[in-house]
Amino acid sequence: MTTTPSDRHTIAFEPTEAVDAVQGPADGDRVEAVAHPAPGRYFAMEEGGSERLLPLDRTITHLGRGFTADIQLEDVSVSRRHAIVTQRRGAVRILDDRSSNGTFVNGRRIQEAELHDGDVVVIGRVVLQYVDVAPTT
Repeated sequence: MTTTPSDRHTIAFEPTEAVDAVQGPADGDRVEAVAHPAPGRYFAMEEGGSERLLPLDRTITHLGRGFTADIQLEDVSVSRRHAIVTQRRGAVRILDDRSSNGTFVNGRRIQEAELHDGDVVVIGRVVLQYVDVAPTT
């Protein structure tokens, strides 16, 4: 599948921004960028004082600072190829892609981990929260 620039999400950060790798949204906090987002899987992040939802709408999503990343995180602490999110058989997994600064899930450095709604993922100094919006019945 070929991606076009409109398929990608680019997030820019100030290079001096410091984020504690284990600090994320407080327990019980729910990130709501949209009042009622469509069912699906997202990474939520704070950007410019507001929350933004980044859809995970592919079977494989590459995260990193490089031009080939599906979700580009423009921070010097993020490797060009930092992490990969896979969706298979209903499960969502994140894999570290040999990054320099590591990938963390809920404060623990991982090589691979399954994601669950509300998990806090840290890529370099960038803090993301995994959000799984179930379809309403």
